[in-house]
Amino acid sequence: MSLLRLTTQTLAVSLLLISTGCRDREIVAYRTPKEGPTPVAQKTPIHHTDSLPDGHPPIGNTSTNTGGVAPDGSMMGALPSGALTATNALAWIAPAHWQEKAPGTVRKGSYVINGDGGTVGDLGITAFPGDTGGLHANINRWRGQIGLSNIGNKEVEAGIEHIDVNSLHIDFVDMVGPNGIRLLGAIVPHGTETWFFKLTGPDALIARERAAFREFILTIRVR
Repeated sequence: MSLLRLTTQTLAVSLLLISTGCRDREIVAYRTPKEGPTPVAQKTPIHHTDSLPDGHPPIGNTSTNTGGVAPDGSMMGALPSGALTATNALAWIAPAHWQEKAPGTVRKGSYVINGDGGTVGDLGITAFPGDTGGLHANINRWRGQIGLSNIGNKEVEAGIEHIDVNSLHIDFVDMVGPNGIRLLGAIVPHGTETWFFKLTGPDALIARERAAFREFILTIRVR
């Protein structure tokens, strides 16, 4: 085998390895086309709570840690980033201006975002076994929490941005209720669990944080 042929083959193998190694870092975002038959709308009543199917705890935090109060009632200051989430199966990088709080008994992570005029945004991160009713049911449940009505699967799907990043699939939604509350949400299946990342608060504040939230969910990775 000539030296020239050996050098050419070595270069081709090296390029193949480099291409394969970079593949996991690619970000793919897409929406499902609207064509196709209309799925039957779910008729399950929507309650304005963090209710889940029977056997699951509510999505969201039952404590009020937005004022610097720990679950045991003691006062606490801002925590170092990641101090309370080091044992989670998933990891993420939160924006520097988000204040991490004690997550309580249900949440995997909790952050407060302060806005103008004393407005506050709340980010809750939770994880539950299984699919907790399925993607469409979970998004309709979120709709009910901010005062929106239940919609059919086709309409739900039209509002989802699908993102593939860090070997994870993320379903991202953005919705505003008639009460002026905006919700940014990301649903991330991982192993035998489904993870929920939900940011809620006044429309103007959450709209301002939309770009930061989207960048935040792109940092989610398997620990």
